[in-house]
Amino acid sequence: MKNPLRFIQEVKQETFRITWPTKKETMMGAVMVFALASIAAIFFLIIDQILRFLLNILLTISF
Repeated sequence: MKNPLRFIQEVKQETFRITWPTKKETMMGAVMVFALASIAAIFFLIIDQILRFLLNILLTISF
């Protein structure tokens, strides 16, 4: 096991090496997430409406 004080020093050194994303990169990531979530929501809405329509036709057919 390492000395706890040495471990804390290494963690502190490691935090200085982190490269955080810029504001532009963060905004671009957020926009991409929003866009892809919107596309997925529209896709599932269309699939849901198609399946509802087909099921409605199937249930109204009289044998």
